[in-house]
Amino acid sequence: MAAESIKIIAAADDFGTPLKDALVAHLRSLNIQVEDIGTTSYYSAGAEVGRRVSQSLSSSPEVRGLVACGTGAGVSIFANKFPGVYAATCHTPSDAVNARSINNSNVLAVSGKYTSPDIAIQILESWLNTPFKSACPANDDKPWPQEIQSFLDKSLEEMSEIGKEESAADTCAVCCLVKNRELNPIDMIPGGSMKILRESPTSAFVRFKAGSVEPAHHHTFGHDLVVMEGKKSVWNLTKKEGYDLTVGDFLFTPAGDVHRVKYYEDTEFFIKWDGHWDMFFDEDLETAKEAIDKELGLAK
Repeated sequence: MAAESIKIIAAADDFGTPLKDALVAHLRSLNIQVEDIGTTSYYSAGAEVGRRVSQSLSSSPEVRGLVACGTGAGVSIFANKFPGVYAATCHTPSDAVNARSINNSNVLAVSGKYTSPDIAIQILESWLNTPFKSACPANDDKPWPQEIQSFLDKSLEEMSEIGKEESAADTCAVCCLVKNRELNPIDMIPGGSMKILRESPTSAFVRFKAGSVEPAHHHTFGHDLVVMEGKKSVWNLTKKEGYDLTVGDFLFTPAGDVHRVKYYEDTEFFIKWDGHWDMFFDEDLETAKEAIDKELGLAK
């Protein structure tokens, strides 16, 4: 590989900086152009290199990235958030050859905690000198069979399309629901129905009929809600607080807080969980109704 044909953008967090510095020095000894961003926070080291490599995909010379943290995993994850970036964490020279041959890796992630400078230099040189689709240890260093070769020929184009279909569906989900907002019954609570729009983090439309009651319950994750129609009361039993909500009102309930709900009118709201949807009951429906009647002064 000619030194003038490539540029490396490098960064690391505190755990990976000594190893990154050693590799940058080695790259410069090979007369390879290096832009050393330096030491940044755990999140931004991988993200900044990923962003810059993504923005430079069509540039000349070819731009690749070098990132380091304690394990090499975190910076790889953050670099891969950017389109066209294929970051791979490599602990051995064989890992590097495989990552280049199979995945056309353009960002190398290394472990400052578990990889010595000598081994890291071997990893770096293997990664630099291995062309995409070349023979590699994953195939016993033999040429790829025609079936795999055909797959690799199409892989870069196909990888760039992953996620686009899902994103398009997300964009129009609310519009479709406005035209035909059909919700599914919530079996656990009479009078309730729900349409999940997106999962983990979860967002949903929820509807309850007038007079419905949600028994005291809690969730693994916190959730936000905005009332779109109707009127309801929420009693946060953990905090010993009550909230009367109507159209346009917002409420956040933290994870684990036990709360009970009463619906005075047909009510609809949008709700978003921090994680997946779950619900754990802390009382039965009759106990909840009795407690609410007592709270509202309706108990006989």
